[in-house]
Formats: sequence, C-alpha cells, structure tokens
Amino acid sequence: MEPLSPSEGPGHAPGAFAISGPYAPAPVEEIEIAIRWRDMDAYGHVNNAVYLTYLEECRDRWVRRTLGEDVGFVIVRVAIDFRRELSLEDGSVVVACSGTGYGRSSIRTAETIRANAGWLAAESESVIVAHDAGSRRSRPITDRERSALDVAIEADRVSVRASEGSGDRT
Repeated sequence: MEPLSPSEGPGHAPGAFAISGPYAPAPVEEIEIAIRWRDMDAYGHVNNAVYLTYLEECRDRWVRRTLGEDVGFVIVRVAIDFRRELSLEDGSVVVACSGTGYGRSSIRTAETIRANAGWLAAESESVIVAHDAGSRRSRPITDRERSALDVAIEADRVSVRASEGSGDRT
C-alpha cells in the first residue's frame, strides 16, 4: 500500500487538504442504530468493538452518498475516544460522519456516537484509502471523486459549524 499523502499543487500547503469551488450545503451523514442485546459485554455495557461497527455503518453510508455505490475503499486508521458508556437501556445511538479532508489516495473522516438522549458517547477520526480490487492496492482518487469530496467536505464543515453555533453539542 502506498503511503498517505495530502493534496499537492498550487495553493496547497504541505499537510493541507484541497477545498475549492461553489458548494450546496448538505447534512452530515447521520443514522440511528438500535442497541441490541448482543452488543453488550459481561460488564453490562456496549462492548468497545461494537463502537467500531456503529462507526463503520455510518462511514460507509457517507462514502456511498458522496462517491457512489461502486467505489472501493479500505480503512487504514481509526482512533476512538470513549467518552461515556452505553447500555441496552439507552435504546439506540445516533452516529454522525463527516468528511474532513483528502490526500492523493486517502480520505479523512470524523465521527461521533451519541446516545439517543443526546449526550456524547464517543468521538472518532478515521482514514480510508481508495482501493483497487484487482490489484489489491491503493489507487489515486479520481478527478470526479475529488470534485465530489470538495462539495461534501465543505457542506459537512458548514453543517458542523452550524450545529456548534446552536449549542447542540455536548
């Protein structure tokens, strides 16, 4: 697999990600997932590995909405900060995913898991890489994908800023 790299070219500082063009704001991908009995561990709370499944489901939807149903990608990094335990009594969680940037073959996302009551259970950052199934290697993000990512990432930034300004975040 090739190393992750930020966008390069005029106006792109090392480590910066490309955002340009006119945007039509769209909501951050957000889904509600029921907490199931099988999600519990011996301590009576949602097992830490299940958080990964919740995040994956939302991230997959964000990618499919942004880039289409046929795009291939693999996850190469995920970091989770667990803020508060979830239990079966919480009923469900609301998982949100937004794009934060991209490089030559990588896409960065930020996710949250909130109890249905609204409090923050976990925050996550992920890196996925565009994947060529035939060669089983990373591939560069296409110009069409870059254009779609530009629009989605800016829309997500607008949406996140609006929710931060409304005082809805914990």
